[in-house]
Amino acid sequence: MSYQFFFSGRFKEDIREARKWYNKQQRGLGKKFYAEVKSGLEAISKSPKFQIRYDEVRCLPLKKYPFMIHYTVDDSQKTILILACIHCSLNPHGHWLLEDDTE
Repeated sequence: MSYQFFFSGRFKEDIREARKWYNKQQRGLGKKFYAEVKSGLEAISKSPKFQIRYDEVRCLPLKKYPFMIHYTVDDSQKTILILACIHCSLNPHGHWLLEDDTE
């Protein structure tokens, strides 16, 4: 069963900021972080029913970085909305407001 992905502006900003930070730590590390995010998105596309953590939001932890991809699944529309990619030390409720800024 194939789902269509939508990405929030918040998610895109999270990835930009994390890549920038990792590249400051070590050249090329941001690229590796981004590859790990893409791997996580592939896992979600194959099996979107990861654990619901809060408010119908599911989370997938990245394997090599302390971040989680936060997303929702709408089975009736066959869509997945990727909300954010948040460092595990942050409170997701304080990190973003659920706005309709998908693309």
